[in-house]
Amino acid sequence: MPDTALPPQIPTTPVTPALLEALRAIVGDKGLIQDEPGKQPFVTDWRGSLVGNAAVVVRPANVEEVSKVVKLCHDNGIAIVPQAGNTGLMGGATPYPSHTGIVLSVGRMNKVLNVDPVGYSMTVEAGCILQTLQETAAEHDRFLPLSLGAQGSCMIGGNLSTNAGGVQVLRYGNARNLVMGLEVVLPNGDIWNGLRALKKDNTGYDLKHLFMGAEGTLGIITKAVLKLWPAPKDVATAWLAIRDPQAAIEILSEAHAASEDNVGSCELMSRACTDMVLRHIPGTQDPLKADTPWFLLLEWSSSRPKADGAEGMSEKMEQFLADQMEAGRVLDAVIAQNEAQSRNMWVIRESVAPASRAEGPGLSYDISVSISKIPDFIEKGIKAAYDVLPSIRPYPLGHIGDGNLHFSFMGPVGMDRQTLHQYSPAITRGVNDLVRDMAGSISAEHGIGIEKIDELAHYRSKVELDTMRSLKRALDPKNIMNPGKILRL
Repeated sequence: MPDTALPPQIPTTPVTPALLEALRAIVGDKGLIQDEPGKQPFVTDWRGSLVGNAAVVVRPANVEEVSKVVKLCHDNGIAIVPQAGNTGLMGGATPYPSHTGIVLSVGRMNKVLNVDPVGYSMTVEAGCILQTLQETAAEHDRFLPLSLGAQGSCMIGGNLSTNAGGVQVLRYGNARNLVMGLEVVLPNGDIWNGLRALKKDNTGYDLKHLFMGAEGTLGIITKAVLKLWPAPKDVATAWLAIRDPQAAIEILSEAHAASEDNVGSCELMSRACTDMVLRHIPGTQDPLKADTPWFLLLEWSSSRPKADGAEGMSEKMEQFLADQMEAGRVLDAVIAQNEAQSRNMWVIRESVAPASRAEGPGLSYDISVSISKIPDFIEKGIKAAYDVLPSIRPYPLGHIGDGNLHFSFMGPVGMDRQTLHQYSPAITRGVNDLVRDMAGSISAEHGIGIEKIDELAHYRSKVELDTMRSLKRALDPKNIMNPGKILRL
């Protein structure tokens, strides 16, 4: 973990009383939060492990106010930490303890500006809650596929800035694949209006992709045109007890054809991980009391309603699972018979993060390798951790349909966080070296933020790092936009 107390090359210009009044003139009293209790949720990361500082939290109401605030900060060399729902896991939206500038929250910019069901698009402001956008799309018989555990509080601006993944990437892609156009405020305060609802636009560089995944270091996303899909009408969700991870990827491989290319999600869960959720999350029930170390959450969905007397998703899945049992890959399975059963399965999957917080200190790695390498990675990765700390408790899980594993560990029972983190560098090097050797990524969907700056510098090539720095310096020569995140300049 980098030294968060001594970030590199971050502007330290203070917010003077005169600058504070200038900010107040732009956003008004309700757009400023100055008291320490009020600022606390904005300077503390979701996990509670990183706590920073800010002179003031600024909450603009529209893009014009964002532009004026950023221009004021640019002209005066004030550092800005852009923030949406503050649900990230890498500290990208958390200011450093030495941060003397502002946090700029887009939370007040939360309007759905347009829904075009005919053109399958929706134009929204950056502060819209993801779940609200999912529900808005559903009201128009459309589907927004971006789906992750924090969807009740995360905001679309942050989702796009981190190129969020989630449980539908297998079929629909990451956040950047769901975007037609963006509006962005650049580090000098200029507004780039790229809100074009076009599927084809070959007019030079595709600028929107610069800002998705940049974690607010190149500009602030203020609006987006999102792609929509037909609403699912026939959904089958199943919880499978499986032989091992190799069986999981073979099941997925054959599911594509068996479902007529309707696999929406395929989530691997270890028994240890499932048991941890059942221990800590009230109301969850074990879908399948099977004595096996591995489970698979499999969902198929079609936009075509099931016709009377016709074979639907559930019937197709039932036959498929019978075939997989005969092949020895599936040991037992249950298909959800109603929404409550399906929701229980998904709550188990989506509650791993809060359950792990309740369980105690741990280490988590958000990695990706090619799908066929997942079983080998799990075996070798757990061995690498055991070699450092034999009593560590692995609980791997992940979106194996897209090669993304949340390769996580709980500390040994009774070990405190400080002691566990003495082992962290050696375990991290073992895991990430394995990722490198398998031509994978050390951050599949969570980004870099503060936490992985040193790891990115260690594993990315000089050409890649220099190119990223060139982009940063070109767009943000004063280094005021989320400085000290992703890269050391």
